[in-house]
Amino acid sequence: MVPTLVFIRHGETDWNAEGRFQGQQDIPLNARGRGQARRNGRVLAENLPQAAGYDFVASPLKRTRETMEILRGAMGLEPAEYRLDPILKEITFGDWEGFTGAELKANWPDRVVAREADKWGFTPPAGESYAMLSERIARWLDTVDRPTVVVSHGGVCRVLQGLLLGLGPERTPMLDIPQDRFMIWDGKDAIWV
Repeated sequence: MVPTLVFIRHGETDWNAEGRFQGQQDIPLNARGRGQARRNGRVLAENLPQAAGYDFVASPLKRTRETMEILRGAMGLEPAEYRLDPILKEITFGDWEGFTGAELKANWPDRVVAREADKWGFTPPAGESYAMLSERIARWLDTVDRPTVVVSHGGVCRVLQGLLLGLGPERTPMLDIPQDRFMIWDGKDAIWV
């Protein structure tokens, strides 16, 4: 049985705002993203005050670390007291990182069509598929043994939610993962706050 999980996607970056494939590029938060992190910290403290005693873990990328530190500060906690876990890094889009969807269509139209036909199984050049990411996150999920606050990425949350809810490969990569709300897994449901 998976304990309570609070999943927070990192706040917005300029690349998010521009629609760029970020993947594992180390892009910092923008002003809006910092505000989203503060909001999520305040709302988490108000709605789940016991979360202050949970384990806190983040992806090691700059945008997730910054989100975690702002979030913890907004909760009244020491910003730097959390763990990093590289397994929580975002899906890597390989050679596609830094490009917008329109740029990808212009440069690799056949591959974009292939991805749209099988978003779960498609692997970008030198990248990772959602199927591969799901295996990585399933390994991490098997290690979670206490209530945990996680700050990670949209792709990671998609596959995590898919694993927890038993969603299929056709639905999981299409899940909308907001940056101004967070998910609480209570053992049976994923609730967005």
